[in-house]
Amino acid sequence: MRFNFQRKYLAIPYIIFLIGFIVLPLAVVFFYAFTDSQGQPSWDAALSFFNNPQRITILINSIWYAILNTVLCLLIGYPIAMILANKKYNKNTIIVLLFVMPMWINFVIRTWATKDLLYWLGVTANENPNYPLAVTIGLVYNFLPFVILPLYTTMLKLDKSQIEAAQDLGATPFQTFYKVIIPMTMPGIVAAATMVFMPTISSQVIPTILSEKKVILFGEAIYNAYFRSSTPDAVNIGSFMSLIMLVFIALTLYLTRKFNKREEQARKHLW
Repeated sequence: MRFNFQRKYLAIPYIIFLIGFIVLPLAVVFFYAFTDSQGQPSWDAALSFFNNPQRITILINSIWYAILNTVLCLLIGYPIAMILANKKYNKNTIIVLLFVMPMWINFVIRTWATKDLLYWLGVTANENPNYPLAVTIGLVYNFLPFVILPLYTTMLKLDKSQIEAAQDLGATPFQTFYKVIIPMTMPGIVAAATMVFMPTISSQVIPTILSEKKVILFGEAIYNAYFRSSTPDAVNIGSFMSLIMLVFIALTLYLTRKFNKREEQARKHLW
């Protein structure tokens, strides 16, 4: 019997991986999120979460840290990416490599090194250690490369003729930057913000190490619900909290996709 090979069969390993490592785990999370400790359908996990002011506060603080980290990374990373993408200042890729190299080191090791550095600088060494500042510095340091890289690749593709045309028409450097460069690099800004915002909310190791568990983000709260709670419905509450993270991820992807479609339509209308 002759086997008729078709290219669609190449998708079989991916489908198996998708079902085994994405669909089934998500199904388990949904199951535990909407059942009780006996496996019966229940809203107890949701009620337990929303009736717990401490967990709500942790979620709000996590969103605040995510917004702050995203803004700081963009403010720091944008001018760095502009310099790296400008061949006048950066004639080779060595400097780019220096910014990307920290990503090759395990972030746990980087975080412990950051803790020692902040202790040496006095941020966490005095009688009143500034743990929020330490966590913010650690988050920015660890996520900054994820902002620089997409912005750098976007700026390499900038249409220099549009910038020159704006300058020839009398636009000031600020007007050129605000009305020409920013819109052209917006896809990179959105990609960078997406790569920073969601991982910051679910960050666990960085705030735990740098604040000695004084600053708790949502990732640590989920871990505590799963592994450090002795209540019978601990798994159910942890699953519901994980589901909240999935909602944030879905919302972020939806907004990103909507923005990309709007940008694509604007380009078609322009041309």
